[in-house]
Amino acid sequence: MAATRRRTVIGHFVHVLVLVLFPPLLLGVIGKTKAWFAGRKGPPLLQPYLDVWKLLHKGAVYSRTTTWVFRVAPAISLGALWTAGLLLPLGAGPAPLAFNGDVIAFAYVLALSRFFTMAAALDTGSSFEGMGASREAAFAALAEPALFIALAIICIPAASVSFGGAFAALPWTDWGAAHPDILVAVLVIFLVLLAENSRIPVDDPTTHLELTMIHEVMVLDDGGPDLAFILYGSSVKMFLFAAIVTELVLPISSGGSWLGVLALCGGTLAVAVLVGMVESSMARLRLVRVPQLLVGAAVVAAVGLVALFFRGQS
Repeated sequence: MAATRRRTVIGHFVHVLVLVLFPPLLLGVIGKTKAWFAGRKGPPLLQPYLDVWKLLHKGAVYSRTTTWVFRVAPAISLGALWTAGLLLPLGAGPAPLAFNGDVIAFAYVLALSRFFTMAAALDTGSSFEGMGASREAAFAALAEPALFIALAIICIPAASVSFGGAFAALPWTDWGAAHPDILVAVLVIFLVLLAENSRIPVDDPTTHLELTMIHEVMVLDDGGPDLAFILYGSSVKMFLFAAIVTELVLPISSGGSWLGVLALCGGTLAVAVLVGMVESSMARLRLVRVPQLLVGAAVVAAVGLVALFFRGQS
């Protein structure tokens, strides 16, 4: 009993350590990948860490038109993303906050983070930031059905609405062509990753044109530690979706070993490289085309769900 409790404590400690320290590295890998495709040296791999550290040592300036909502939103948003990370297994055994229904909680804790980011943007009274918040709300509403259907594809065979149970029931021995529904789930969650993290083709995180920005325009008035929380939080969200994609591809969710943790970290880095390749090989879509992409992802997910149903009947 004592040994089991000790392993659980160590697993939770490793889980928190990975969740806190690892995510900014993904943004560095994406930057390096894009620089390599462009034939440039690019920023250092650890530049996201340096940016967060620099911003934490700066002061914050607040407009007189803003209220307490604007001041607390970055911290609440980051706290919600950390909470979502504690619901998701990260290769070190069961998640610290795992329970039956954590899949639903995961999606809505992410929605809570998004809500406070949009509320802070609206609190500034800026028309540009309000425009970005409206776009964020619209695109999130379109991406949410695709995410839930993809999660349903994972959870239904396991008869569980918990990440741990769903990942443990994945058919690793005959994964691939025999289970096209899982391939669909991986593709759809990757598309949701691009949308939720405001990456190309949905948004360009490096643009500075207010009329074309979505996420970046919402944080124009943030600076200092607040901006550090936002930048760091974006890396955490990227890491969470990359971890889901990785755990759908690799059987590492319930191993509880160092090998599982290393495989998860390596897999998320591979997803980051893939994101960088996507951003280097295509331009962002016109805003009127983004809803078509997200609705298309939901339709593809629905087709995967139908395929799962017929496979279960056969």
